[in-house]
Amino acid sequence: MKSEEVVTQSLSPYQRYISESNYMEKTAKSMRLQIGLFGRTNVGKSSFLNMIAGQDVAITSSIPGTTTDVVEKVMELLPIGPVVFLDTAGVDDESQLSDARLRKTAAIYDRADITVIITEAGVWGPYEESIISESDKRHTPVIVVVNKTDITVPTENFLAEIRKQVRGIVTCSSIATANREEYVNCFKQTVSAILSQDQLQPPLLIGDLVPPGGTAILIVPIDLQAPKGRLILPQVQTIRDLLDNDASAIVVKEREYTHMLSLLNEPPSVVVCDSQIVLKMVADTPPEIPCTTFSILFARLKGDLAKLAEGAAAIESLKSGDSVLIAEACSHHPAEDDIGRVKIPRWLRQYTGLDLTIDICSGRDFPERLLDYKLAIHCGACMLTHKEMNNRINKALGAEVAITNYGLAISCLQGVIERVLTPFPAALEAYMEAANAP
Repeated sequence: MKSEEVVTQSLSPYQRYISESNYMEKTAKSMRLQIGLFGRTNVGKSSFLNMIAGQDVAITSSIPGTTTDVVEKVMELLPIGPVVFLDTAGVDDESQLSDARLRKTAAIYDRADITVIITEAGVWGPYEESIISESDKRHTPVIVVVNKTDITVPTENFLAEIRKQVRGIVTCSSIATANREEYVNCFKQTVSAILSQDQLQPPLLIGDLVPPGGTAILIVPIDLQAPKGRLILPQVQTIRDLLDNDASAIVVKEREYTHMLSLLNEPPSVVVCDSQIVLKMVADTPPEIPCTTFSILFARLKGDLAKLAEGAAAIESLKSGDSVLIAEACSHHPAEDDIGRVKIPRWLRQYTGLDLTIDICSGRDFPERLLDYKLAIHCGACMLTHKEMNNRINKALGAEVAITNYGLAISCLQGVIERVLTPFPAALEAYMEAANAP
Protein backbone atom coordinates (compact mmCIF):
# COMPACT_ATOMS: atom_id res chain seq x y z
CA MET A 1 0.00 0.00 0.00
CA LYS A 2 1.42 3.37 -0.96
CA SER A 3 1.93 6.00 1.70
CA GLU A 4 -0.09 9.24 1.43
CA GLU A 5 3.11 11.11 0.60
CA VAL A 6 3.95 8.80 -2.33
CA VAL A 7 0.39 8.98 -3.69
CA THR A 8 0.44 12.79 -3.49
CA GLN A 9 3.78 12.96 -5.29
CA SER A 10 2.37 10.86 -8.16
CA LEU A 11 -0.37 13.41 -8.86
CA SER A 12 -0.14 16.17 -11.40
CA PRO A 13 0.45 19.69 -10.00
CA TYR A 14 -3.24 20.53 -10.49
CA GLN A 15 -4.42 17.28 -8.87
CA ARG A 16 -2.05 17.86 -5.96
CA TYR A 17 -3.43 21.39 -5.52
CA ILE A 18 -7.00 20.12 -5.42
CA SER A 19 -6.07 17.31 -3.02
CA GLU A 20 -4.27 19.63 -0.63
CA SER A 21 -7.03 22.27 -0.83
CA ASN A 22 -9.70 19.70 -0.01
CA TYR A 23 -7.70 18.42 2.94
CA MET A 24 -7.10 21.87 4.40
CA GLU A 25 -10.59 23.24 3.77
CA LYS A 26 -12.85 20.23 4.11
CA THR A 27 -14.52 21.66 7.21
CA ALA A 28 -14.97 25.40 7.71
CA LYS A 29 -13.44 26.74 10.91
CA SER A 30 -16.82 28.03 12.08
CA MET A 31 -18.29 24.52 11.81
CA ARG A 32 -15.64 22.93 14.03
CA LEU A 33 -15.83 22.23 17.76
CA GLN A 34 -14.10 25.16 19.49
CA ILE A 35 -11.89 24.23 22.46
CA GLY A 36 -10.59 27.17 24.50
CA LEU A 37 -7.38 26.80 26.52
CA PHE A 38 -7.31 29.11 29.55
CA GLY A 39 -5.04 29.47 32.56
CA ARG A 40 -2.36 31.54 34.22
CA THR A 41 0.85 32.52 32.49
CA ASN A 42 3.49 29.82 32.25
CA VAL A 43 1.30 26.87 33.30
CA GLY A 44 1.99 25.18 29.94
CA LYS A 45 -1.06 26.04 27.81
CA SER A 46 1.02 26.26 24.64
CA SER A 47 3.01 23.14 25.54
CA PHE A 48 -0.26 21.27 26.04
CA LEU A 49 -1.51 22.43 22.63
CA ASN A 50 1.74 21.32 21.00
CA MET A 51 1.43 17.91 22.70
CA ILE A 52 -2.14 17.41 21.45
CA ALA A 53 -1.22 18.55 17.93
CA GLY A 54 1.97 16.51 17.86
CA GLN A 55 3.86 19.50 16.47
CA ASP A 56 5.15 22.93 17.50
CA VAL A 57 2.05 25.04 16.89
CA ALA A 58 2.62 27.65 19.60
CA ILE A 59 5.86 29.21 20.84
CA THR A 60 6.77 27.99 24.31
CA SER A 61 9.10 29.62 26.82
CA SER A 62 9.71 29.85 30.54
CA ILE A 63 9.23 33.62 30.17
CA PRO A 64 5.69 34.50 31.39
CA GLY A 65 3.40 36.03 28.76
CA THR A 66 4.95 34.37 25.71
CA THR A 67 1.49 33.90 24.16
CA THR A 68 0.53 37.47 23.27
CA ASP A 69 -2.58 36.80 21.17
CA VAL A 70 -5.00 33.95 20.65
CA VAL A 71 -3.30 31.12 18.75
CA GLU A 72 -5.69 29.01 16.65
CA LYS A 73 -4.91 25.44 15.65
CA VAL A 74 -7.27 23.66 13.26
CA MET A 75 -7.01 19.87 13.36
CA GLU A 76 -8.86 16.56 13.31
CA LEU A 77 -9.21 15.15 16.83
CA LEU A 78 -10.35 11.63 16.06
CA PRO A 79 -12.83 10.16 16.84
CA ILE A 80 -14.34 13.50 17.95
CA GLY A 81 -13.90 15.12 14.55
CA PRO A 82 -12.85 18.55 13.30
CA VAL A 83 -11.88 20.99 16.06
CA VAL A 84 -10.20 24.35 16.61
CA PHE A 85 -7.97 24.84 19.66
CA LEU A 86 -7.86 28.43 20.93
CA ASP A 87 -4.72 29.06 22.99
CA THR A 88 -5.17 32.26 25.03
CA ALA A 89 -2.90 34.62 26.92
CA GLY A 90 -2.50 34.09 30.67
CA VAL A 91 -5.42 35.36 32.75
CA ASP A 92 -2.94 36.79 35.27
CA ASP A 93 -1.02 38.74 32.61
CA GLU A 94 0.36 42.00 34.10
CA SER A 95 2.50 43.12 31.17
CA GLN A 96 2.23 46.47 29.39
CA LEU A 97 -0.18 44.98 26.85
CA SER A 98 -2.19 42.96 29.37
CA ASP A 99 -5.46 44.87 28.89
CA ALA A 100 -5.48 44.26 25.13
CA ARG A 101 -4.45 40.63 25.57
CA LEU A 102 -7.07 39.94 28.21
CA ARG A 103 -9.81 41.47 26.04
CA LYS A 104 -8.85 39.00 23.32
CA THR A 105 -8.91 36.19 25.88
CA ALA A 106 -12.32 37.26 27.23
CA ALA A 107 -13.82 37.15 23.73
CA ILE A 108 -12.99 33.44 23.52
CA TYR A 109 -15.53 32.67 26.27
CA ASP A 110 -18.29 33.55 23.78
CA ARG A 111 -16.75 31.28 21.18
CA ALA A 112 -15.60 28.18 23.09
CA ASP A 113 -17.79 25.05 23.10
CA ILE A 114 -15.52 23.55 25.76
CA THR A 115 -13.36 25.37 28.31
CA VAL A 116 -10.05 23.73 29.24
CA ILE A 117 -8.33 25.19 32.31
CA ILE A 118 -4.62 24.40 32.40
CA THR A 119 -3.09 24.53 35.87
CA GLU A 120 -0.46 22.85 38.07
CA ALA A 121 -0.66 20.70 41.17
CA GLY A 122 -1.70 22.85 44.12
CA VAL A 123 -2.37 25.91 41.96
CA TRP A 124 -6.02 26.97 42.29
CA GLY A 125 -7.51 30.29 43.25
CA PRO A 126 -9.41 33.38 42.04
CA TYR A 127 -8.06 33.16 38.48
CA GLU A 128 -9.28 29.60 37.96
CA GLU A 129 -12.58 30.40 39.71
CA SER A 130 -13.12 33.35 37.35
CA ILE A 131 -12.67 31.06 34.32
CA ILE A 132 -15.28 28.67 35.71
CA SER A 133 -17.62 31.59 36.45
CA GLU A 134 -17.37 32.98 32.90
CA SER A 135 -17.91 29.49 31.46
CA ASP A 136 -20.92 28.84 33.69
CA LYS A 137 -22.54 32.07 32.48
CA ARG A 138 -22.44 30.65 28.98
CA HIS A 139 -23.29 27.06 29.97
CA THR A 140 -19.89 25.90 28.68
CA PRO A 141 -18.62 22.58 30.08
CA VAL A 142 -15.22 22.75 31.78
CA ILE A 143 -12.27 20.33 31.80
CA VAL A 144 -9.27 20.88 34.06
CA VAL A 145 -5.83 19.74 32.90
CA VAL A 146 -3.33 19.47 35.76
CA ASN A 147 -0.03 19.89 33.92
CA LYS A 148 3.65 19.46 34.87
CA THR A 149 3.12 16.23 36.78
CA ASP A 150 6.80 15.49 36.07
CA ILE A 151 7.58 18.25 38.61
CA THR A 152 4.75 17.82 41.14
CA VAL A 153 2.12 15.08 41.38
CA PRO A 154 -1.29 16.44 42.47
CA THR A 155 -2.69 15.15 45.75
CA GLU A 156 -6.01 13.32 45.91
CA ASN A 157 -7.43 16.13 48.07
CA PHE A 158 -6.52 18.69 45.38
CA LEU A 159 -8.17 16.61 42.64
CA ALA A 160 -11.24 15.94 44.80
CA GLU A 161 -11.83 19.67 45.34
CA ILE A 162 -11.61 20.34 41.60
CA ARG A 163 -14.01 17.49 40.78
CA LYS A 164 -16.72 19.29 42.78
CA GLN A 165 -16.76 22.08 40.19
CA VAL A 166 -15.96 20.58 36.77
CA ARG A 167 -17.01 17.74 34.48
CA GLY A 168 -13.60 16.17 33.87
CA ILE A 169 -9.95 16.16 34.96
CA VAL A 170 -6.82 15.14 33.04
CA THR A 171 -3.38 14.90 34.62
CA CYS A 172 -0.31 15.04 32.41
CA SER A 173 3.15 16.34 31.70
CA SER A 174 2.95 18.02 28.31
CA ILE A 175 6.70 17.67 27.78
CA ALA A 176 6.82 13.92 28.54
CA THR A 177 6.89 12.73 24.94
CA ALA A 178 7.04 9.05 25.90
CA ASN A 179 3.56 9.31 27.46
CA ARG A 180 2.02 11.54 24.79
CA GLU A 181 -0.36 8.90 23.38
CA GLU A 182 -1.68 8.04 26.84
CA TYR A 183 -2.31 11.70 27.70
CA VAL A 184 -3.92 12.52 24.36
CA ASN A 185 -6.25 9.51 24.56
CA CYS A 186 -7.27 10.46 28.08
CA PHE A 187 -8.02 14.02 26.97
CA LYS A 188 -10.08 12.81 23.97
CA GLN A 189 -12.09 10.45 26.16
CA THR A 190 -12.79 13.26 28.60
CA VAL A 191 -13.93 15.60 25.81
CA SER A 192 -16.19 12.90 24.32
CA ALA A 193 -17.76 12.24 27.72
CA ILE A 194 -18.88 15.84 28.27
CA LEU A 195 -20.15 16.66 24.78
CA SER A 196 -23.91 17.18 24.69
CA GLN A 197 -26.22 15.50 22.19
CA ASP A 198 -26.65 18.85 20.44
CA GLN A 199 -22.89 19.05 19.90
CA LEU A 200 -22.72 15.47 18.66
CA GLN A 201 -25.58 15.88 16.18
CA PRO A 202 -24.78 17.62 12.88
CA PRO A 203 -26.61 20.97 12.66
CA LEU A 204 -29.52 21.44 10.27
CA LEU A 205 -28.79 23.40 7.12
CA ILE A 206 -30.97 22.16 4.25
CA GLY A 207 -30.87 18.35 4.32
CA ASP A 208 -34.14 18.06 6.25
CA LEU A 209 -35.97 20.15 3.64
CA VAL A 210 -35.11 17.81 0.78
CA PRO A 211 -35.84 14.05 0.90
CA PRO A 212 -33.22 11.54 -0.30
CA GLY A 213 -33.34 11.60 -4.08
CA GLY A 214 -34.97 15.04 -4.04
CA THR A 215 -33.70 18.20 -5.69
CA ALA A 216 -33.03 21.76 -4.56
CA ILE A 217 -32.51 24.64 -6.96
CA LEU A 218 -29.90 27.11 -5.77
CA ILE A 219 -29.99 30.52 -7.43
CA VAL A 220 -26.48 31.91 -7.17
CA PRO A 221 -25.73 35.36 -8.53
CA ILE A 222 -22.13 35.89 -9.59
CA ASP A 223 -21.36 39.40 -8.36
CA LEU A 224 -18.41 41.47 -7.17
CA GLN A 225 -18.56 39.98 -3.67
CA ALA A 226 -18.10 36.41 -4.91
CA PRO A 227 -14.44 35.30 -4.76
CA LYS A 228 -12.92 35.00 -8.22
CA GLY A 229 -13.24 31.44 -9.48
CA ARG A 230 -15.22 30.28 -6.43
CA LEU A 231 -18.64 30.35 -4.79
CA ILE A 232 -19.07 32.00 -1.41
CA LEU A 233 -18.99 29.82 1.71
CA PRO A 234 -22.78 29.57 2.40
CA GLN A 235 -23.39 28.36 -1.15
CA VAL A 236 -20.63 25.75 -0.94
CA GLN A 237 -21.85 24.47 2.44
CA THR A 238 -25.42 24.21 1.17
CA ILE A 239 -24.33 22.13 -1.82
CA ARG A 240 -22.26 19.87 0.42
CA ASP A 241 -25.15 19.39 2.88
CA LEU A 242 -27.46 18.35 0.04
CA LEU A 243 -24.94 15.80 -1.21
CA ASP A 244 -24.36 14.48 2.32
CA ASN A 245 -28.11 13.89 2.59
CA ASP A 246 -28.36 12.03 -0.75
CA ALA A 247 -30.12 14.92 -2.49
CA SER A 248 -29.27 16.81 -5.67
CA ALA A 249 -28.37 20.45 -6.20
CA ILE A 250 -29.13 22.36 -9.40
CA VAL A 251 -27.12 25.58 -9.39
CA VAL A 252 -28.19 28.39 -11.71
CA LYS A 253 -27.89 32.15 -12.06
CA GLU A 254 -31.06 34.20 -11.73
CA ARG A 255 -31.47 34.61 -15.50
CA GLU A 256 -31.58 30.85 -16.05
CA TYR A 257 -33.90 30.01 -13.15
CA THR A 258 -37.30 30.02 -14.89
CA HIS A 259 -35.91 28.11 -17.89
CA MET A 260 -34.50 25.44 -15.54
CA LEU A 261 -37.87 25.13 -13.79
CA SER A 262 -39.55 24.51 -17.14
CA LEU A 263 -37.16 21.65 -17.92
CA LEU A 264 -37.89 19.66 -14.74
CA ASN A 265 -40.38 16.78 -14.87
CA GLU A 266 -40.98 17.15 -11.14
CA PRO A 267 -40.88 20.36 -9.08
CA PRO A 268 -37.91 20.86 -6.76
CA SER A 269 -38.33 20.25 -3.03
CA VAL A 270 -37.11 23.76 -2.28
CA VAL A 271 -35.64 26.79 -4.03
CA VAL A 272 -32.93 28.86 -2.32
CA CYS A 273 -31.63 32.21 -3.51
CA ASP A 274 -29.31 35.02 -2.55
CA SER A 275 -31.25 37.56 -0.46
CA GLN A 276 -30.58 40.36 -2.92
CA ILE A 277 -32.76 38.70 -5.58
CA VAL A 278 -35.46 37.36 -3.24
CA LEU A 279 -38.22 39.49 -4.80
CA LYS A 280 -37.55 38.11 -8.30
CA MET A 281 -37.21 34.56 -6.99
CA VAL A 282 -40.56 34.72 -5.20
CA ALA A 283 -42.22 36.20 -8.29
CA ASP A 284 -40.84 33.40 -10.50
CA THR A 285 -41.58 30.51 -8.09
CA PRO A 286 -45.01 28.79 -8.20
CA PRO A 287 -46.76 29.12 -4.80
CA GLU A 288 -46.75 25.37 -4.19
CA ILE A 289 -42.92 25.22 -4.25
CA PRO A 290 -41.25 26.10 -0.92
CA CYS A 291 -38.57 28.77 -1.18
CA THR A 292 -36.18 30.66 1.08
CA THR A 293 -32.76 32.35 1.07
CA PHE A 294 -29.23 31.27 1.96
CA SER A 295 -29.14 33.85 4.75
CA ILE A 296 -32.31 32.44 6.33
CA LEU A 297 -30.88 28.92 6.15
CA PHE A 298 -27.85 30.20 8.03
CA ALA A 299 -30.02 32.04 10.54
CA ARG A 300 -31.32 28.60 11.50
CA LEU A 301 -27.93 26.87 11.27
CA LYS A 302 -26.01 29.41 13.33
CA GLY A 303 -28.62 31.01 15.57
CA ASP A 304 -32.24 30.86 16.69
CA LEU A 305 -34.41 31.37 13.62
CA ALA A 306 -37.61 31.99 15.59
CA LYS A 307 -36.01 34.79 17.65
CA LEU A 308 -34.46 36.34 14.54
CA ALA A 309 -37.78 36.14 12.67
CA GLU A 310 -39.50 37.83 15.59
CA GLY A 311 -36.84 40.55 15.47
CA ALA A 312 -37.62 41.30 11.82
CA ALA A 313 -41.06 42.52 12.86
CA ALA A 314 -39.37 45.34 14.81
CA ILE A 315 -38.63 47.07 11.50
CA GLU A 316 -42.28 48.17 11.46
CA SER A 317 -41.99 49.90 14.84
CA LEU A 318 -38.88 51.98 14.10
CA LYS A 319 -39.19 55.72 14.72
CA SER A 320 -37.29 58.70 13.34
CA GLY A 321 -33.99 59.14 15.17
CA ASP A 322 -33.72 55.45 16.19
CA SER A 323 -30.30 53.80 15.96
CA VAL A 324 -29.83 50.55 14.04
CA LEU A 325 -26.74 48.32 14.24
CA ILE A 326 -25.55 46.44 11.14
CA ALA A 327 -23.27 43.60 12.27
CA GLU A 328 -21.02 41.70 9.85
CA ALA A 329 -19.08 38.68 11.07
CA CYS A 330 -16.49 38.85 8.30
CA SER A 331 -14.13 41.77 7.76
CA HIS A 332 -13.98 41.77 3.93
CA HIS A 333 -13.04 44.87 1.99
CA PRO A 334 -16.44 46.43 1.21
CA ALA A 335 -17.54 46.57 -2.41
CA GLU A 336 -18.92 49.77 -3.93
CA ASP A 337 -22.52 48.61 -3.38
CA ASP A 338 -21.87 46.49 -0.28
CA ILE A 339 -24.92 44.63 1.02
CA GLY A 340 -24.43 45.50 4.70
CA ARG A 341 -22.86 48.94 4.51
CA VAL A 342 -24.79 50.35 1.55
CA LYS A 343 -27.82 48.36 0.35
CA ILE A 344 -29.53 47.43 3.63
CA PRO A 345 -29.23 50.97 5.06
CA ARG A 346 -30.62 52.38 1.80
CA TRP A 347 -33.51 49.91 1.65
CA LEU A 348 -34.24 50.45 5.35
CA ARG A 349 -34.50 54.23 4.94
CA GLN A 350 -36.55 53.89 1.74
CA TYR A 351 -38.99 51.42 3.33
CA THR A 352 -39.52 53.31 6.58
CA GLY A 353 -39.13 56.83 5.23
CA LEU A 354 -37.35 57.64 8.49
CA ASP A 355 -34.18 59.47 9.47
CA LEU A 356 -32.28 56.59 11.09
CA THR A 357 -28.81 56.47 12.61
CA ILE A 358 -27.05 53.36 11.29
CA ASP A 359 -23.79 52.05 12.76
CA ILE A 360 -21.62 49.26 11.33
CA CYS A 361 -19.49 46.72 13.21
CA SER A 362 -17.49 43.94 11.58
CA GLY A 363 -15.44 40.85 12.33
CA ARG A 364 -15.54 39.56 15.89
CA ASP A 365 -16.08 43.07 17.26
CA PHE A 366 -19.57 43.29 18.72
CA PRO A 367 -20.53 46.34 20.81
CA GLU A 368 -20.54 45.85 24.56
CA ARG A 369 -23.14 48.62 24.85
CA LEU A 370 -26.27 47.69 22.91
CA LEU A 371 -28.78 49.80 24.83
CA ASP A 372 -28.37 52.65 22.34
CA TYR A 373 -29.94 50.58 19.53
CA LYS A 374 -33.53 49.84 18.66
CA LEU A 375 -32.65 47.05 16.23
CA ALA A 376 -29.61 44.96 15.28
CA ILE A 377 -29.42 43.40 11.80
CA HIS A 378 -26.80 40.64 11.68
CA CYS A 379 -25.27 38.92 8.67
CA GLY A 380 -25.76 35.21 8.05
CA ALA A 381 -22.87 34.48 10.47
CA CYS A 382 -21.18 31.94 8.22
CA MET A 383 -17.86 32.94 9.85
CA LEU A 384 -19.17 32.55 13.43
CA THR A 385 -19.89 29.43 15.40
CA HIS A 386 -23.41 28.52 16.51
CA LYS A 387 -22.45 29.45 20.06
CA GLU A 388 -21.00 32.84 19.11
CA MET A 389 -24.12 33.79 17.18
CA ASN A 390 -26.46 32.69 19.96
CA ASN A 391 -24.41 34.67 22.49
CA ARG A 392 -24.86 37.75 20.30
CA ILE A 393 -28.61 37.11 20.07
CA ASN A 394 -28.87 36.71 23.84
CA LYS A 395 -26.81 39.86 24.49
CA ALA A 396 -29.12 41.86 22.25
CA LEU A 397 -32.30 40.47 23.77
CA GLY A 398 -30.86 40.93 27.26
CA ALA A 399 -30.47 44.63 26.42
CA GLU A 400 -34.06 44.64 25.07
CA VAL A 401 -32.79 45.20 21.53
CA ALA A 402 -34.59 43.38 18.71
CA ILE A 403 -32.22 41.37 16.50
CA THR A 404 -32.71 39.85 13.07
CA ASN A 405 -30.46 38.91 10.15
CA TYR A 406 -29.78 40.14 6.63
CA GLY A 407 -32.00 37.61 4.85
CA LEU A 408 -34.98 38.14 7.13
CA ALA A 409 -34.62 41.93 7.09
CA ILE A 410 -34.32 42.10 3.30
CA SER A 411 -37.30 39.77 2.83
CA CYS A 412 -39.32 41.96 5.19
CA LEU A 413 -38.30 45.12 3.34
CA GLN A 414 -39.25 43.46 0.03
CA GLY A 415 -42.62 42.33 1.40
CA VAL A 416 -42.00 38.59 0.99
CA ILE A 417 -40.93 37.45 4.45
CA GLU A 418 -44.00 35.27 5.03
CA ARG A 419 -43.36 33.46 1.75
CA VAL A 420 -39.72 32.66 2.49
CA LEU A 421 -40.53 31.51 6.04
CA THR A 422 -43.09 28.91 4.89
CA PRO A 423 -40.50 26.07 5.09
CA PHE A 424 -40.09 26.93 8.82
CA PRO A 425 -43.55 27.00 10.49
CA ALA A 426 -42.31 27.85 14.01
CA ALA A 427 -40.32 30.83 12.74
CA LEU A 428 -43.25 32.01 10.61
CA GLU A 429 -45.54 31.82 13.63
CA ALA A 430 -43.02 33.81 15.74
CA TYR A 431 -42.86 36.51 13.06
CA MET A 432 -46.64 36.69 12.68
CA GLU A 433 -47.21 36.97 16.43
CA ALA A 434 -44.65 39.77 16.72
CA ALA A 435 -45.97 41.59 13.64
CA ASN A 436 -49.55 41.46 14.90
CA ALA A 437 -48.77 42.35 18.50
CA PRO A 438 -50.43 45.61 19.68
